[in-house]
Amino acid sequence: MTVITSDRWPRQLDPARLVLATDLDGTLLAGTHEARRRVRELFSGALPHARLVFVTGRGLETVIPLLSDPTVPRPHYIIADVGATIVDADLRPVEPLAHEIAATWPGSQAVLRALEDFPGLVRQSVPQERRCSFLASEEAITPALKAAVEALGCDLLFSAGQYLDVLPRGVGKGVAVRRLAEVAGFDQEHIVVAGDTLNDLSMFEAGFRGVVVGAAEPALAQAVRKLPRTVVADAAGCGGILEAFERQGLRCDGAAAPAQAIAYGDAELVMVYHRLPYDEVIENGITLQRRPKSPNGIMPTLLSFFADGRKGSWVAWSQQDSRTPAGFQPHVPVDPQHYPRLKAARVALTGDDVDQFYKKFSKEAFWPIIFSFPERAEFRQDHWERFLEVNRLFAEQTAREAAPGATAWIHDYNLWMVPAFLRPLRPDLKIAFFHHTAFPSSDVFNILPWRRDIIGSLLQCDYVGFHIPRYVENFVDAARSCAPLEVVDSAACAPRFMTFGCALGVDRAATALEVGGRRVALGAHPVGTNVELIGDLVRSEAIKRQIAEIDAYLDGRTGIVSIERLDYVKGSFEKLQAYERMLEQHPELLGKVTLLNIITPAASGMEIYDSLREELDRIVGRINGRFSTLDWVPVRYFYRSIPFEEVVAHYAACAIAWITPLRDGLNLVAKEYVATRSAAGRPGVLVLSEFAGAAVELHGALLVNPYDANAMSATLYQALTMGADEVAYRAGRMAMIVKEHDVARWGDDFLAALEQQPEPLAA
Repeated sequence: MTVITSDRWPRQLDPARLVLATDLDGTLLAGTHEARRRVRELFSGALPHARLVFVTGRGLETVIPLLSDPTVPRPHYIIADVGATIVDADLRPVEPLAHEIAATWPGSQAVLRALEDFPGLVRQSVPQERRCSFLASEEAITPALKAAVEALGCDLLFSAGQYLDVLPRGVGKGVAVRRLAEVAGFDQEHIVVAGDTLNDLSMFEAGFRGVVVGAAEPALAQAVRKLPRTVVADAAGCGGILEAFERQGLRCDGAAAPAQAIAYGDAELVMVYHRLPYDEVIENGITLQRRPKSPNGIMPTLLSFFADGRKGSWVAWSQQDSRTPAGFQPHVPVDPQHYPRLKAARVALTGDDVDQFYKKFSKEAFWPIIFSFPERAEFRQDHWERFLEVNRLFAEQTAREAAPGATAWIHDYNLWMVPAFLRPLRPDLKIAFFHHTAFPSSDVFNILPWRRDIIGSLLQCDYVGFHIPRYVENFVDAARSCAPLEVVDSAACAPRFMTFGCALGVDRAATALEVGGRRVALGAHPVGTNVELIGDLVRSEAIKRQIAEIDAYLDGRTGIVSIERLDYVKGSFEKLQAYERMLEQHPELLGKVTLLNIITPAASGMEIYDSLREELDRIVGRINGRFSTLDWVPVRYFYRSIPFEEVVAHYAACAIAWITPLRDGLNLVAKEYVATRSAAGRPGVLVLSEFAGAAVELHGALLVNPYDANAMSATLYQALTMGADEVAYRAGRMAMIVKEHDVARWGDDFLAALEQQPEPLAA
C-alpha cells in the first residue's frame, strides 16, 4: 500500500474548515471498534466546526436507520443514490441541487420501458430514487444498451463487475460533492473524500484530497495512484481515515477523552432497573432501607444472582432534592448478609425528574402505545428530552459500574434508550434487555414519534427478551420497518406455547437478527411466580385462618376472585358489565356466587386514572343495588392495596379466577392463582383473556376475548358449571406448567441464553 506522505497533501488540514465526505459500507462503517469510536467522537464534539457528509450508493431509505445508530456519527448532509439524492441533516432536499437533478431525470418507468428488451438486466430490489439499478454482466453492456441510455438523456455507471446504474445526466458522487460544497459554502481545499470501491472513484477524480482506506478494491487503489491529492492508507475503514488525518497534523487522540472519562468498575453483573431492590424511607432526616411490601415478584429472583458472592451493582434511581445533592452516597450496600458483594448504585433524580420521566411521560406516551390504546397517548418533545436525560444518566452510571467484559442487564421500557448511550461508552459489555410489558404490533408501535431512536437503541443489545413469541415477532416487524435486517434463525413455538388456539399465538418466532453488521439474539421468556413461597404461605397457620374467614363469608357460595391494578388496560369495566349480564341471563345463580373484586390503586400522582375509578364505583354500586339481598351482595369490592398474604388467601378460597385484561404483557396473577390452588389442594378454574401474555403458556385455562361481551358472560357461566373432573384436569395441567417454569427458572433461562451469545469485540 502507498505510504501517506505530506507531499500528497501540501497544506495541513484546518479542523475549523474540515469536511469529510465519506462512503459508508467498507469505509465509515468499517474498521476496528476503537477506530470507529474515535471518528465518531471527532464529528460528535471533538471537532465542533468540522462537517460530515455521507456519500453512498444506497438509497436514502436505507441510510435513515443509521441516523438512529448511536455508534455512527450523525452527518450534516447525505448524498445517496450515487449522487442522485442530496439532503441535509433533517432530510430536507438541498436546493437548487435537488431541483436540477429531478429536471434531468426521465422517470423510472421511462427507463424501464426503454431497457425492457435488453437481455441480462435484472432490476435490483433496493430502495432508490431518481435512478434505476440492475444486476448485469459486463457482456450485457452493449453499444445498443449504451445508445438507449444516451437517448434517455442519462448516464450509465457499471461497477464491481455486476452493478449497473442508470443515472440522470451528469450525476455522480464526485459531482455531487463538488456541487454541495458550492451551495453549502465549504472550503474545497479542506474537503477530504474517503472510499473503498470503484464506485467512489469519481470523488477522487474531482480533485479533492482523498484517502482510499485499507482493504479497498484493488482496482480503486490502482486507479488513484497517479492522482496527486489521493493517498492509500494501510488501515481499513475508519482506521484509514484517522491515518490520513493524523499524517496531516490533525490531532485525533483527543477524541478518546470522553470515553476515558468513564472509569471501569468491578461489577461482573449490573442490574439496571428503574427502582431499587428495597424501599427508601426517611426517618429523622436519615434515609433507611425497608424491604418491599410484597415478597413476590422478580426482585428476589434478580437478587438471587448475587447470593453466591458474585460482584454486582444494581443501578436505580434515588429521589433527591437535586441531581447533585450534598453528602449523597451513590453506593450503598443492598444486604451485606445475603448479598455480600452487591451494591446499589443510586442515580440521583429530582422529584420533577421522576414525575416527568416515569409518572407522566412513560405512562402517558409509552404505556398507551405498548398496550395498543393509541388514542390515549400524549406526546411531548420536552418530556422525551427529559426521558433521554434520565436514560443517559442510567447508562453513564452503568458504564462506571461494570468490569471489563461484564454483563449489563437492562429492564423494561422506562430504560429503552439506555443501550443507545451505553454501547458507545462500553462496547466491551454484553448488553441484555428484558421487556416486562407487552410489545405492540408494528403499526401501533410506529405511531411513536421516536420509534427509530428506540429500535436503534434496542438493536445495540446482544440479547433482547420478551414474555412470549408474539412480542418477539412484533418487535421484529417494528425493527424491519426501521432498518434493513435479516432473520438468521428462528424456532418453532409449540409445544411450549400455544399457536393457532390463541389470539397472541404464533407458530414460529425469530431467535436471531443480522442488522447493521451486528447479530442480535432474541428470546421468549415468560416470567414465572415463586411457587415455593406461595406453598409456604398456604401452609402457614396465619393464611389458613384467613382462608377459613373467607370461606365463612362465602358460606357455600362460589367465590370468583378478580385482582388487578387500576388501569384502563385491565378491562375492569368490561368485566363488571359481563358479570351483570350473566346474573341477568342466569337468575338461578343469584345468591350462589360472589365476585371478590380487588382493585389496587394506581401510584400517587397518576391523575389519568381518576375518572376510571369513578366509573368503577358507579357500576359496582349499580350491580349491588340491583341484585343484593339481606344476606348476599354480588360484588365485594375493595379499592386498596392488600398484603400479598391476604391475596393468597383470596386465591385459595375462590373456585374461579376471572382475569380478563384488554391487554396485558403477561399477568402474574393468573400464575399465582394456579400455584395457590395447587398448594391448597383445591383445583380451580382460570378464566383468562386471550390478550394476556400468559394465555399462550397456560394450557388448561378457559380463554376468552374480553372485547366479546357475550363470550365474557358465557365463559364465566361455563366456569361456574364445569364438572369436577374437567376442573381437576385443567388445573393439574396448569399447575405443572407453573411449577416447571417458576420465576427462578425464568431468570436462569434468560442468563443462560445470554451467556450463549458471542462475547463482544474488545473496544
